[in-house]
Amino acid sequence: MDEEMFERVRDVVASIPTGKVLSYGDVAKRAGVSSPRLVGRIMSEDTADLPWHRVLRANGTVAEHLRERQLEALRAEGVLANGPKIDMRAHRWTT
Repeated sequence: MDEEMFERVRDVVASIPTGKVLSYGDVAKRAGVSSPRLVGRIMSEDTADLPWHRVLRANGTVAEHLRERQLEALRAEGVLANGPKIDMRAHRWTT
């Protein structure tokens, strides 16, 4: 993992608009990273200054250990969960 890849992931996450979400795979594709797991690893190291809460699993679920904080932050932006999931079709950033 090099600094350039790290910064590309950070740039993609920083660009997600309020009220929209991406999956880890979406971020990987946009950043040119080979794996959604690598995006997760990068995000686990340094995203305190980023809208980390806008990145979800592909099925719309949130990280279990961050569930309350993540869902609360998403709700504040108008992204509502349907049970334990976010509707990715309704809220995915497509631009």
